[in-house]
Amino acid sequence: SPSQIGAFVLSKMKETAESYLNTPVKNAVITVPAYFNDSQRQATKDAGQIAGLNVLRVINEPTAAALAYGMDRAEDKVIAVYDLGGGTFDISILEIQKGVFEVKSTNGDTFLGGEDFDNVLVNFLVQEFKREQGIDLTKDQMGMQRLKEAAEKAKIELSSSLQTDINLPYITMDSSGPKHMNMKLSRSKFESLVADLIKKTINPCQKALNDAEIKKSDIGEVLLVGGMTRMPRVQSTVLEIFGKQPYKS
Repeated sequence: SPSQIGAFVLSKMKETAESYLNTPVKNAVITVPAYFNDSQRQATKDAGQIAGLNVLRVINEPTAAALAYGMDRAEDKVIAVYDLGGGTFDISILEIQKGVFEVKSTNGDTFLGGEDFDNVLVNFLVQEFKREQGIDLTKDQMGMQRLKEAAEKAKIELSSSLQTDINLPYITMDSSGPKHMNMKLSRSKFESLVADLIKKTINPCQKALNDAEIKKSDIGEVLLVGGMTRMPRVQSTVLEIFGKQPYKS
């Protein structure tokens, strides 16, 4: 059942927490997407109990993000939580009044995340290697695994650097001997490759604003969640959507 599968994940998280804290962990607050219904929330709670946890609360992920940013201590305002993670994109509009959070609207794309950015870069590198060496790396399982790891590393590095090197010696071989990959990749080139993916976050944000019946000028803060929001082009897109700099704390 979904609860049993969830319990495996939570058991591992419990072990990790206990190892890090060097103390038993019994209580937990579990976060779920804001669009989860009551049965999905109950299944999540059941998963925690199967994993041996005393589930104190099940709260919305955007609410948890707002708490992490200290928004419960802020003045009354409307906030947007832009969450671009490894596999999904979620946008939530929350209203905070006297420390109480109300989710006004949610939207997103369950098939958009960091993995898609990695795949675009991998495909580009495969094509470049084929153009230079005449070899199709997709037929080499080990080579593709190394390439995927290198693509993710390059993506992360380009959030803080304007250029990175993708250097993979002995990535594959043919009848003439071993082949190496050595390419320079600029941030601007990567941004052009993934521009369409970033654009796919714009429409859900506009829908969330419409559903909440508020204008972008009503948004007091925009909070960023998820590894992909470290990418400068994502941050500038958020600025374009909401007309204000995302909150950094």
